[in-house]
Amino acid sequence: MIRFFTEDIQFNLLQKVPTRQWLTALAKHEGFTVGELNYIFCSDEYLLQVNREYLDHDYYTDIITFDNSEEEYRLEGDIFVSIDRIRDNAQQVKATEEQELRRVLAHGVLHLCGYGDKTEQEARLMRQKEDESLAAWTNRSLNVTDPSSGE
Repeated sequence: MIRFFTEDIQFNLLQKVPTRQWLTALAKHEGFTVGELNYIFCSDEYLLQVNREYLDHDYYTDIITFDNSEEEYRLEGDIFVSIDRIRDNAQQVKATEEQELRRVLAHGVLHLCGYGDKTEQEARLMRQKEDESLAAWTNRSLNVTDPSSGE
């Protein structure tokens, strides 16, 4: 089950059911099933505090992923997403906010699937996987039924 929450901001994710289907299909494509996955949309300041408190990092970021998985190949976690960073990053890379948001949503799932982004080689592979995910969203080529949607 994939759920979406907000913390300290007003934000409404559009197309929740298709987004759940897409993220579930992405996990399946990588050989995983989705257990309980929570996306928490928040501000820069909120995510900075999470970064300081739990990771001892003192900088802004667009996403922090906490892996709560207890079973192999079953994704469970909490993914915090700064909507402020999404908006700024979209302007910098000349993408729409929706494109950048979807890239970051996929990024969180890919982290839980074991992909890193610390080295240049890891970052290249992560970007390639993100691009494939965005293409799948655009083409709806990874469509599966979302079990939590009642469809």
